This record gives sequence, structure tokens and C-alpha cells, in this order.
Amino acid sequence: MQHTFSGIWVPLVTPFAADGRVDTPRLAALARHLAFAGIRGFVVCGTTGEPATLDDQEKAKVLDTVAAACPGVPLVMGVGGIAPREVAAQCRRWAEAQELAGFLVAPPAYVRPSQRGLVDFFAEVAATAPKPLVVYDIPYRTGVEMTLPTLRVIAQLPNVAALKDCGGDARKTQALIADGRLAVLAGDDHQIFTTLCQGGRGAIAASAHLHPRAFVALHEAVAAGRWLDARRLHHGLAPMIAAAFAEPSPGPLKGMLARLGQLEPGVRAPMTPAGPDALRQLQAAHQAAADLVPV
Repeated sequence: MQHTFSGIWVPLVTPFAADGRVDTPRLAALARHLAFAGIRGFVVCGTTGEPATLDDQEKAKVLDTVAAACPGVPLVMGVGGIAPREVAAQCRRWAEAQELAGFLVAPPAYVRPSQRGLVDFFAEVAATAPKPLVVYDIPYRTGVEMTLPTLRVIAQLPNVAALKDCGGDARKTQALIADGRLAVLAGDDHQIFTTLCQGGRGAIAASAHLHPRAFVALHEAVAAGRWLDARRLHHGLAPMIAAAFAEPSPGPLKGMLARLGQLEPGVRAPMTPAGPDALRQLQAAHQAAADLVPV
């Protein structure tokens, strides 16, 4: 039986209509397209979904839209904040709104707590969250490193199940995979192949909005020990992954999805649309990867 936090997950973009409102028909169509391609699950209102620019009503609309479009597909809700009591309360509110597989929770940004403070934060949130936590280690956004000893302590908490690994430390990644208590999911898309080959469970990959079948095939190839296929897919996807993050995400990704006719390219300030050079490079890389998996 497949572990819930395994395989390729997509942190969904939030499409906006020309008038700036959440474009629920385009969101539903995008989610169905990705689910049909074999994506394991979705992260709703993760970083790629621009949650800092959404109010609670819009977040609820996004969550409800994806749940209705893809019944049975596991959903993780992105939840953020500084005070652990409020973060835990958010988890409870979202769980009342929809059936969820878990919550993606990052360390509190800006305040830069100590390592003990990080343990206390996740312990308090996990204690009352109604579904498991996926810890989001992303120091370049939060401003605080989660050390290996800290993550090992957090891994002991009963309601912590997985790690979205954007920590940028290969030795820490390897040690956590070997430890085995957390399902380690690559969070930096260029680390998917390395993480999978070491025994990581999967990835939460924004670039898998594009050619999702190829990302699913990469995961399946590694799991089956088909190393030549896995390397071919990895090297074929690498230029597209690099181009998708050449400018701040999700600008390039939304621009490419717009060129594919799947949504409008708009982002909300302070994010900016991708420039023409970045989009040309991404489109070329996307086209080059088109034959990686037979249609």
C-alpha cells in the first residue's frame, strides 16, 4: 500500500482571472489535468499558491475548488504563522472545512527562534492539529535553520509524518532518510532525483505542473530500480526545472501555463510576472522535454 506522503505532489498555483479574482474554473481544470497524469496529491495554499496574498475566504474557495474537482486525491493545506496556538487553530479550522491528509507547516518566519523554540513550536501545533504535519524546512524563506538534531527530536512527535526538504544540506537529507521516521520529500525540484535515489519517499515539486507524467515516471523508475530510465528522465527534466525557477516563482510557471492555455499569467503584488527572456527559455526547455514520456 502506497504511503500517503509519497510520490509526486504538486503545490498548486492559484490562477487569477483578468479582474484579479481567484479563477476557480481554471483551478479546477488544472487540478483535474494533474490528477489524471498520476500526481499523488496536492498542496493547497503552499508557497507556489501565493497564500500571503490570499484572504481566508479566498483560501477556502481554493481548497473547496480543488477538493470538489479531484475527490479522493489527498490534499495538504499550507498553514503559516508565528504564534503556535494560532497556527494550530488554523489547522483545526481547515480540517473542519474539508477532508485533509495533513498540513504543511514552516517554522515561524521573521522571529528566528532558537532550536528549542522550533521544537516547542512544532510540538504545540502537532499536539492539537487534527491531521499529521509535513514540516517545511526552508531557511531561505524563514530565516532560521532547522538543524539535524532538532529535526530528529521533531520526528519523534506523534503527529509529525513528513518533511518537505528545502534545507539545502545534502548530509542532513541523507541522515534523515536513513533515520526513517520522517517521509522525506524533496522540496527543491533539482534535488528530486538525488532524494529518490537515497530512499526519499517523493517530492513536492512546483515544476511538475509541466509534464507531470514525466515526474511521475521518474519516481516510478527509481522505485523499480530502472536506473537508465530514471537518469534519462532526470537529465531531460533538469533544464526545464532550472528555467522554471530562473525568476521568482510562480512567475515563470504561470507564464508557461498561460502559453499552454491553462490559465492567465497574472500574479499578485509583490510578485511579478516573468520577463520575456525567462519565458522563452522555459518554453524551449518545456518543448525539449515533450518526448520524455509517450502520450
